[in-house]
Amino acid sequence: MIIPPVHRRIPGGDAIAAAIGLCTLLLGIAAALYYHRIGLTLSHYDARGHLVVARRIFDSITPGWQQIGAVWLPLPHLLNALPVQIDFLYRTGASAVAISVASFAVAAGAVAWIVVSATGSEAAGACAALVFALNPNVLYLQSTPMTEPLLVALTTLAVAMLIDWTEHVYSGGSCPPVGPRGRGVGAVLALGCLTRYEAWPVTAVALTLAAWAIWRRSGSPRLAMRAVAAVAAYPAVAVIGFTVFSRVVIGEWFVSDGFFVPENKARGDLMLAAREIAWGTRMVGGAALVWLGLAGVAALVVMGLASRRRVEAIIAVALGATAATPLVAFYKGHPFRIRYMVPLIAIEAIGAGVAAGTVGIVGIVPRARLPAAAAVALLAMATLRPFDATAPMVIEAQWDRPNAPVRARVTACLGRPRPGEKIMASMGSLGHYMQEASAAGYELRDFLHEGNGDIWLAAIEHPRPFADWLLIEEKAEGGDLLAHIARDRPRFLDGYSRVCDGAGLALYRRDMN
Repeated sequence: MIIPPVHRRIPGGDAIAAAIGLCTLLLGIAAALYYHRIGLTLSHYDARGHLVVARRIFDSITPGWQQIGAVWLPLPHLLNALPVQIDFLYRTGASAVAISVASFAVAAGAVAWIVVSATGSEAAGACAALVFALNPNVLYLQSTPMTEPLLVALTTLAVAMLIDWTEHVYSGGSCPPVGPRGRGVGAVLALGCLTRYEAWPVTAVALTLAAWAIWRRSGSPRLAMRAVAAVAAYPAVAVIGFTVFSRVVIGEWFVSDGFFVPENKARGDLMLAAREIAWGTRMVGGAALVWLGLAGVAALVVMGLASRRRVEAIIAVALGATAATPLVAFYKGHPFRIRYMVPLIAIEAIGAGVAAGTVGIVGIVPRARLPAAAAVALLAMATLRPFDATAPMVIEAQWDRPNAPVRARVTACLGRPRPGEKIMASMGSLGHYMQEASAAGYELRDFLHEGNGDIWLAAIEHPRPFADWLLIEEKAEGGDLLAHIARDRPRFLDGYSRVCDGAGLALYRRDMN
């Protein structure tokens, strides 16, 4: 027999999520201004790299849709493509930071909504948002043009919407069309899948759990698959579309290597890769809160398995699947990066809130949810320092900072931009430098790079007809593509003289004769 779902809309869920979203928006703006004041907004090389990819869609020797690229996913760069054509926004990253701050607010509100939906406790939802919003690593990332904040916003929002949709999907035991609510869920999942690769496993796991929840409610696996397939079509089209785009632009369906030097000690060792993720999660999340979060996640699983009335709660567990992408990356030798663990703070916060909110559900201590939420909030405030200068993400973001003044001397050797002169450089290695050079008046169209297609390929064979300058990264990760070419083919540098170097960069000028 098909049993219609028990609809359990939490009246205060939307209100608390909206209030938390507004409060965290104000906190996010304050944090962004703070990190701008101390000069850390663009200190991470990838922060500048994302600005470059967005800018080059229009500012390039060969502008056009091909400049979107096929290693990083396109949505963050498309959102920022027009704003960064304004020099001020490009040089400061302000428009991209605004996207990150808004994403931070959306994610905090979604975290609260998920916890209120699962536990019925607004206090638990508020304390979950506190665990998320006070984390210094989250606060720093949302103050930069990095893409993790948008990822977390879209995945948490999609999971919240999926939980809500799953509660509404059946009426009287029939399977209606996907409807506006389902199309909204599918669209947000698709946007997440076009933001960062971590959204792909989250989407797969979330939809699988949604199908299971509908099956458990309805008793019909066929109806569950039909309902979820209608939603899954949206992210599926997004992923397929991106792979086709990748094939057209660079000749590969999916770029999984070649853009990093495999130097991680976990290469080929899945258990060691998992231990790296566990260690990194403790570093960014705090050991006590991580364990509390795990307890809450376990409670979500039990809730979903044991209670048909609360079966949708298990869908929130899908946010933990963000760990799958760095797990595979570290296994393949990708260098360890602490920022890959920051998206896991969302599921940690949800788990912590659920741990507080489920205290009274089982009836053991029915009036203890408010004190439990207060205890979790106090733990968060006692262990998290929102503007901690020693937070792992803040430290990692400054690895390249000492090199910037040295690179400025290389820019001084270049002098002011001269009409028609081109600088050949690998954007894969020196995109961050290209953004830095904008302070000296250089546009991206002054650089010849991989995104210029056939011109770049011809210049690799014989650079003199195309490039007045060669800018080569000789040290980082063993040197860039041009450094390897120069080592393998010394005649590549014929007709050029080395004029300046610093921080691993070497600048060559074309000889006049």
